[in-house]
Amino acid sequence: MQAVGPRLVKPRLLDLFCGAGGAAMGYHRAGFEVVGVDIKPQPRYPFEFRQMDALDALWLVRHDDGTHRWSRFDVIHASPPCQAFTRAQNARQQAHLHPDLLTPTRELLEATGLPWVIENVPGAPMRADLILCGTNFGLEASGFEVRRHRWFESNVELGLAMPCSHRLPAMPVFGHNPNADFYKRYGHGITIDAKQRAMGIDWMARQELSESIPPAFTELIGHQLMSHLKAEAVA
Repeated sequence: MQAVGPRLVKPRLLDLFCGAGGAAMGYHRAGFEVVGVDIKPQPRYPFEFRQMDALDALWLVRHDDGTHRWSRFDVIHASPPCQAFTRAQNARQQAHLHPDLLTPTRELLEATGLPWVIENVPGAPMRADLILCGTNFGLEASGFEVRRHRWFESNVELGLAMPCSHRLPAMPVFGHNPNADFYKRYGHGITIDAKQRAMGIDWMARQELSESIPPAFTELIGHQLMSHLKAEAVA
Protein backbone atom coordinates (compact mmCIF):
# COMPACT_ATOMS: atom_id res chain seq x y z
CA MET A 1 0.00 0.00 0.00
CA GLN A 2 1.21 3.49 -0.77
CA ALA A 3 1.85 6.00 2.01
CA VAL A 4 0.96 9.70 1.93
CA GLY A 5 2.57 11.41 4.92
CA PRO A 6 1.79 9.45 8.07
CA ARG A 7 -1.36 7.79 6.75
CA LEU A 8 -2.08 5.04 4.25
CA VAL A 9 -4.26 5.62 1.20
CA LYS A 10 -6.55 2.92 -0.09
CA PRO A 11 -4.76 0.16 -2.01
CA ARG A 12 -5.37 0.43 -5.74
CA LEU A 13 -6.89 -2.44 -7.73
CA LEU A 14 -6.79 -2.69 -11.52
CA ASP A 15 -9.99 -4.29 -12.85
CA LEU A 16 -9.27 -5.74 -16.31
CA PHE A 17 -12.00 -6.70 -18.80
CA CYS A 18 -14.15 -4.81 -16.33
CA GLY A 19 -17.52 -4.68 -18.10
CA ALA A 20 -20.07 -2.59 -16.23
CA GLY A 21 -18.45 -3.16 -12.84
CA GLY A 22 -19.96 -6.07 -10.94
CA ALA A 23 -16.56 -7.27 -9.71
CA ALA A 24 -15.42 -3.69 -9.17
CA MET A 25 -18.23 -2.90 -6.73
CA GLY A 26 -17.31 -5.86 -4.54
CA TYR A 27 -13.68 -4.78 -4.35
CA HIS A 28 -14.76 -1.22 -3.61
CA ARG A 29 -16.86 -2.46 -0.70
CA ALA A 30 -13.84 -4.37 0.58
CA GLY A 31 -11.88 -1.11 0.73
CA PHE A 32 -10.03 -0.80 -2.59
CA GLU A 33 -9.70 2.17 -4.92
CA VAL A 34 -10.74 0.57 -8.21
CA VAL A 35 -9.77 1.50 -11.76
CA GLY A 36 -11.47 -0.31 -14.64
CA VAL A 37 -10.14 -1.13 -18.09
CA ASP A 38 -12.17 -2.49 -20.99
CA ILE A 39 -11.78 -2.34 -24.76
CA LYS A 40 -15.44 -1.30 -25.07
CA PRO A 41 -17.04 1.88 -23.68
CA GLN A 42 -18.64 1.25 -20.27
CA PRO A 43 -20.78 4.32 -19.54
CA ARG A 44 -22.29 2.78 -16.40
CA TYR A 45 -19.01 1.67 -14.84
CA PRO A 46 -19.22 3.17 -11.33
CA PHE A 47 -15.53 4.05 -10.83
CA GLU A 48 -12.56 5.48 -12.73
CA PHE A 49 -12.51 3.93 -16.20
CA ARG A 50 -10.08 3.78 -19.11
CA GLN A 51 -11.03 2.42 -22.51
CA MET A 52 -8.07 0.43 -23.75
CA ASP A 53 -6.91 -3.11 -24.41
CA ALA A 54 -6.45 -5.02 -21.15
CA LEU A 55 -3.21 -6.63 -22.31
CA ASP A 56 -1.80 -3.19 -23.16
CA ALA A 57 -2.74 -2.03 -19.66
CA LEU A 58 -0.87 -5.00 -18.19
CA TRP A 59 2.17 -4.14 -20.29
CA LEU A 60 2.14 -0.62 -18.82
CA VAL A 61 1.93 -2.00 -15.29
CA ARG A 62 4.73 -4.48 -16.00
CA HIS A 63 7.02 -1.74 -17.32
CA ASP A 64 6.09 1.02 -14.89
CA ASP A 65 9.16 3.07 -13.94
CA GLY A 66 7.51 4.79 -10.99
CA THR A 67 6.89 8.10 -12.77
CA HIS A 68 3.23 7.57 -13.72
CA ARG A 69 0.73 7.04 -10.91
CA TRP A 70 -1.89 5.52 -13.21
CA SER A 71 0.11 2.36 -13.82
CA ARG A 72 0.96 1.77 -10.14
CA PHE A 73 -1.38 -0.78 -8.55
CA ASP A 74 -1.34 -3.03 -5.52
CA VAL A 75 -3.59 -5.81 -6.89
CA ILE A 76 -4.95 -6.85 -10.29
CA HIS A 77 -8.23 -8.61 -11.07
CA ALA A 78 -8.93 -9.97 -14.56
CA SER A 79 -12.12 -11.39 -16.06
CA PRO A 80 -11.13 -12.39 -19.62
CA PRO A 81 -14.06 -13.04 -21.98
CA CYS A 82 -15.53 -16.48 -21.30
CA GLN A 83 -17.19 -17.28 -24.64
CA ALA A 84 -14.39 -19.68 -25.57
CA PHE A 85 -15.09 -21.79 -22.47
CA THR A 86 -18.75 -21.35 -21.55
CA ARG A 87 -21.20 -24.24 -21.50
CA ALA A 88 -24.04 -22.04 -22.75
CA GLN A 89 -25.24 -23.59 -26.00
CA ASN A 90 -25.31 -20.50 -28.23
CA ALA A 91 -21.90 -19.25 -27.06
CA ARG A 92 -20.40 -22.74 -27.27
CA GLN A 93 -21.42 -23.04 -30.91
CA GLN A 94 -19.50 -19.83 -31.64
CA ALA A 95 -16.52 -20.55 -29.38
CA HIS A 96 -14.19 -20.84 -32.37
CA LEU A 97 -14.79 -17.13 -33.05
CA HIS A 98 -13.39 -16.10 -29.66
CA PRO A 99 -9.64 -16.25 -28.90
CA ASP A 100 -8.32 -17.55 -25.59
CA LEU A 101 -7.32 -14.36 -23.75
CA LEU A 102 -7.02 -16.10 -20.39
CA THR A 103 -3.64 -17.71 -21.07
CA PRO A 104 -1.76 -14.56 -22.19
CA THR A 105 -3.44 -12.59 -19.41
CA ARG A 106 -2.12 -15.02 -16.78
CA GLU A 107 1.39 -14.82 -18.24
CA LEU A 108 1.38 -11.03 -18.03
CA LEU A 109 -0.13 -11.06 -14.55
CA GLU A 110 2.65 -13.32 -13.31
CA ALA A 111 5.23 -11.01 -14.86
CA THR A 112 3.99 -8.03 -12.82
CA GLY A 113 4.95 -9.63 -9.52
CA LEU A 114 1.74 -8.28 -7.96
CA PRO A 115 -1.08 -10.18 -6.24
CA TRP A 116 -3.64 -11.13 -8.87
CA VAL A 117 -6.98 -12.88 -9.36
CA ILE A 118 -8.45 -14.37 -12.53
CA GLU A 119 -12.20 -15.04 -12.74
CA ASN A 120 -13.89 -17.22 -15.32
CA VAL A 121 -16.53 -19.87 -15.94
CA PRO A 122 -16.32 -23.55 -14.92
CA GLY A 123 -14.29 -25.47 -17.47
CA ALA A 124 -11.90 -22.62 -18.31
CA PRO A 125 -8.20 -23.57 -18.57
CA MET A 126 -7.30 -22.44 -15.06
CA ARG A 127 -7.04 -23.66 -11.48
CA ALA A 128 -10.22 -23.49 -9.44
CA ASP A 129 -8.60 -22.14 -6.28
CA LEU A 130 -12.02 -20.93 -5.18
CA ILE A 131 -15.46 -21.75 -6.60
CA LEU A 132 -18.33 -19.43 -5.73
CA CYS A 133 -22.09 -19.66 -6.26
CA GLY A 134 -24.74 -17.06 -5.53
CA THR A 135 -26.31 -19.44 -3.02
CA ASN A 136 -23.18 -19.06 -0.87
CA PHE A 137 -24.44 -15.53 -0.21
CA GLY A 138 -28.19 -16.06 -0.17
CA LEU A 139 -28.70 -14.16 -3.43
CA GLU A 140 -32.32 -14.55 -4.49
CA ALA A 141 -35.45 -12.63 -5.46
CA SER A 142 -39.01 -13.40 -6.55
CA GLY A 143 -38.65 -17.10 -5.73
CA PHE A 144 -35.49 -17.62 -7.78
CA GLU A 145 -31.86 -17.92 -6.67
CA VAL A 146 -28.69 -16.68 -8.33
CA ARG A 147 -26.15 -19.41 -8.97
CA ARG A 148 -23.69 -17.89 -11.47
CA HIS A 149 -20.93 -20.40 -10.63
CA ARG A 150 -17.48 -18.91 -11.13
CA TRP A 151 -13.92 -20.14 -10.75
CA PHE A 152 -11.19 -17.96 -9.27
CA GLU A 153 -7.44 -18.52 -9.62
CA SER A 154 -4.94 -16.44 -7.66
CA ASN A 155 -1.35 -16.27 -6.48
CA VAL A 156 -2.81 -15.37 -3.05
CA GLU A 157 -4.62 -17.75 -0.69
CA LEU A 158 -8.36 -17.25 -1.25
CA GLY A 159 -9.79 -19.36 1.56
CA LEU A 160 -11.75 -22.57 1.89
CA ALA A 161 -14.28 -24.01 -0.56
CA MET A 162 -17.89 -22.94 -0.03
CA PRO A 163 -20.50 -25.61 -0.87
CA CYS A 164 -23.60 -24.65 -2.86
CA SER A 165 -27.11 -25.05 -1.46
CA HIS A 166 -29.44 -25.05 -4.46
CA ARG A 167 -33.06 -24.84 -3.24
CA LEU A 168 -34.95 -22.70 -5.74
CA PRO A 169 -35.15 -22.43 -9.54
CA ALA A 170 -32.12 -20.61 -10.95
CA MET A 171 -32.64 -16.90 -11.66
CA PRO A 172 -32.21 -16.43 -15.45
CA VAL A 173 -29.53 -13.76 -15.39
CA PHE A 174 -28.45 -14.26 -18.98
CA GLY A 175 -29.14 -12.79 -22.37
CA HIS A 176 -32.59 -13.25 -23.88
CA ASN A 177 -33.01 -16.62 -25.60
CA PRO A 178 -36.62 -17.68 -26.33
CA ASN A 179 -35.48 -21.29 -26.85
CA ALA A 180 -33.83 -21.62 -23.44
CA ASP A 181 -35.24 -24.31 -21.17
CA PHE A 182 -36.01 -21.71 -18.52
CA TYR A 183 -38.31 -19.74 -20.78
CA LYS A 184 -40.06 -22.86 -21.98
CA ARG A 185 -40.84 -23.72 -18.38
CA TYR A 186 -41.41 -20.37 -16.69
CA GLY A 187 -42.24 -17.91 -19.44
CA HIS A 188 -40.94 -14.33 -19.60
CA GLY A 189 -42.21 -12.90 -16.31
CA ILE A 190 -38.90 -12.19 -14.53
CA THR A 191 -38.41 -8.42 -14.44
CA ILE A 192 -35.12 -6.57 -14.74
CA ASP A 193 -35.77 -5.22 -11.24
CA ALA A 194 -35.93 -8.75 -9.81
CA LYS A 195 -32.70 -9.69 -11.57
CA GLN A 196 -30.95 -6.59 -10.25
CA ARG A 197 -32.13 -7.27 -6.69
CA ALA A 198 -31.03 -10.89 -6.89
CA MET A 199 -27.56 -9.96 -8.18
CA GLY A 200 -27.10 -7.04 -5.78
CA ILE A 201 -26.65 -4.68 -8.75
CA ASP A 202 -28.90 -1.68 -9.40
CA TRP A 203 -27.04 0.26 -12.10
CA MET A 204 -26.83 -2.19 -15.02
CA ALA A 205 -29.05 -2.88 -18.00
CA ARG A 206 -30.18 -6.40 -18.87
CA GLN A 207 -27.28 -7.34 -21.17
CA GLU A 208 -24.71 -5.94 -18.74
CA LEU A 209 -26.21 -8.04 -15.96
CA SER A 210 -25.91 -11.15 -18.10
CA GLU A 211 -22.14 -10.59 -18.37
CA SER A 212 -21.51 -9.66 -14.74
CA ILE A 213 -20.81 -11.43 -11.47
CA PRO A 214 -22.42 -10.46 -8.15
CA PRO A 215 -20.37 -7.95 -6.13
CA ALA A 216 -20.70 -10.30 -3.15
CA PHE A 217 -18.19 -12.64 -4.82
CA THR A 218 -15.39 -10.11 -5.04
CA GLU A 219 -16.21 -8.43 -1.74
CA LEU A 220 -15.33 -11.75 -0.08
CA ILE A 221 -12.16 -12.09 -2.17
CA GLY A 222 -11.33 -8.43 -1.61
CA HIS A 223 -11.20 -8.93 2.16
CA GLN A 224 -8.78 -11.82 1.62
CA LEU A 225 -6.58 -9.65 -0.59
CA MET A 226 -6.70 -6.81 1.91
CA SER A 227 -5.53 -9.15 4.69
CA HIS A 228 -2.70 -10.32 2.42
CA LEU A 229 -1.56 -6.75 1.71
CA LYS A 230 -1.62 -5.84 5.40
CA ALA A 231 0.39 -8.94 6.28
CA GLU A 232 2.93 -8.11 3.57
CA ALA A 233 3.22 -4.53 4.84
CA VAL A 234 4.27 -5.63 8.32
CA ALA A 235 6.41 -8.61 7.27
